[in-house]
Amino acid sequence: MRVSWEVDGGVHHLTFRLDPEDEVTGFCADGEPLTLATNSCRIELPRASRDLHPDLPALAAWTVVAPWTRRAVVFDRPISPELAEAIRSGWAVEAGPVGAAPRSGAGPATDGLAISYSGGADSVAVAAMLPEAPFVHFQRVSHPRVPNRWTHYRADVLAGLAERTGRELTVVRSDLEFTLARPRPGYPEHHAVAAGALLLADELGLGGLAFGYELGSRWLGGDRYLLRFTPDNPMWAPHGAWGRAFAAAGVHLVLPVGGVSEAVTMRLALGSELRAQVRWCLRGVNGPCGTCGKCLYKELIQAAVERRPLRTTIGPGRPVARKWQEPPPYGGQEMIEYGCARVPGVEETVFGRAAAYLGATEVSTSWLDRCYPPAIEEIPERWRGRVRDFMTEEVGLMSDREARRVETWGTIRGTP
Repeated sequence: MRVSWEVDGGVHHLTFRLDPEDEVTGFCADGEPLTLATNSCRIELPRASRDLHPDLPALAAWTVVAPWTRRAVVFDRPISPELAEAIRSGWAVEAGPVGAAPRSGAGPATDGLAISYSGGADSVAVAAMLPEAPFVHFQRVSHPRVPNRWTHYRADVLAGLAERTGRELTVVRSDLEFTLARPRPGYPEHHAVAAGALLLADELGLGGLAFGYELGSRWLGGDRYLLRFTPDNPMWAPHGAWGRAFAAAGVHLVLPVGGVSEAVTMRLALGSELRAQVRWCLRGVNGPCGTCGKCLYKELIQAAVERRPLRTTIGPGRPVARKWQEPPPYGGQEMIEYGCARVPGVEETVFGRAAAYLGATEVSTSWLDRCYPPAIEEIPERWRGRVRDFMTEEVGLMSDREARRVETWGTIRGTP
């Protein structure tokens, strides 16, 4: 893989060329097959960036091209030995040229920590925990060479909501999601959402970037893994390939809500000053669309937190509800159990069959109201104390017995 950047003011143009051994169909770190649509993308910053440490544009490019690179990646400027080793050990890919000094990742801005802010409940929960941290928001824009067949994705609405938070905000606009032809426009790697933040890291003085990935995504396997306890999650474990690569570039991955469930992040988000800007739906304009699968899933969680019946007109025959008519396992199953155990009248809803299959109760799901302590310990020491204090005071920590529920997920009754 050959990678090059051209910079025109605040616009960074990335072009890459496959080597003979590289493949047009590759795989994301979570195993999703991805087919390449084009070999270029752009990242628009709100202003021209200052001189960048070479590891930053290299890592930004790597978040885009990693799925299709098989043997080697050649960047357009020398990188540090630390980043080259992280890529070699994480992907068995030789990276170069090598010759830059390592980046320290030290800076004055909010202890060098920013939030990759989407506006969803998990992201807003992080914002509630870190009220001084600036936001970096990624906004999808169209690609000049790839048709946009997902015009219902309202990235403009989400960016507008981010602007109304009143927080220090940088909006990064990019068409990098259109490098994918299959399954649809999306991040080549989940970490590509951070490409703009990486290009701004020196200017913002970043030593870390906080994401809203929660207990299910970090520890319980996520949607596309085998649904089991996953301490070595290749996407989000600090000791995993991506964690080591970001650390080598001096921008640590930080998961402040990595130890709590979506019920906790929902409760924190709805209780925060940003409640009016919370939006997990990618389609709605004047509010959530109420008809997509994400709306249905989050409505179950919100209804459980608020102890009320579901507010949805979606019937069991709708495509977005059909999976809940089948036996488990389900993606995000811990939250389906949590919701089914708490929503009044759930047996008469689209989740009725799932509730019957799962047989969950408030007692069997009570562990999801507290924080898994090892998630705090893997946060870099620089920010660990404030996360521990918040979780101890506002959420509560799991007992040893409750922590075992996390660590045996997938192997005991009531889990997949």
